[in-house]
Amino acid sequence: MKFIALVCTALVVSGCVVVPNDSASARRDRMLETRQTTQPVAPAPVGAPIQTQPAAAPVQRQPITPVQTRTVQTQPVQPVQTQTVQPGPVEASPNNPAPQIVSTPAGNGRISDEQDFEAVSERQSIESDAQRIETNRSRYTVIQPTELPSRTGNTPNIVDYALKTNNPVGVKLYRRILGNEGRAARKCAGFATSDIAQQEFLARGGPIRDPMGVDPDGDGFACRWDPTPFRQAVRG
Repeated sequence: MKFIALVCTALVVSGCVVVPNDSASARRDRMLETRQTTQPVAPAPVGAPIQTQPAAAPVQRQPITPVQTRTVQTQPVQPVQTQTVQPGPVEASPNNPAPQIVSTPAGNGRISDEQDFEAVSERQSIESDAQRIETNRSRYTVIQPTELPSRTGNTPNIVDYALKTNNPVGVKLYRRILGNEGRAARKCAGFATSDIAQQEFLARGGPIRDPMGVDPDGDGFACRWDPTPFRQAVRG
């Protein structure tokens, strides 16, 4: 019985077939084919000359032709001729005679030849110039200054007041009981100029009294009116 069992076992084992792996077999086959088709490259023998490509042919350069220049002859610029007119003396008076018209020589092309010494010397001389100067001086009328006219009316003269006083601005000379800078500023804003304010101040009792309150510091000058320019004009 044991013999029969061993025989059966051997038959079963011999009946088993090993199936190879398809993917591994395919890779091995491709590697073998690659080795067969690839031919090894034989190395160059030692000492053999190295073959190089021939150098490119040199570029033929064309000679540069010089540019021919041409000199252009320019015409000289003619200077512009200017004409100077010598003005004569202006004599504004209805009694003066009509001005003399100086005729221009034909073909001269100039308005006046007063700048031409030769032309002037033919018509005038030093003696004629002196006579002409004396003639012009005899026609002058000199007006002598006179006294200034006196003012009429009751309007105070601020120029006369400035010359009669000598105290500077800001020096107190008169007593002010109700002196107030703010009130004075409001009052002074109603006058166009400080001269008009000073006239009104003097007309209403100033400089001793100040009913309007325009002289808070008591120097006799309303709304900061300054008499200095009038004093300096008289002194010279």
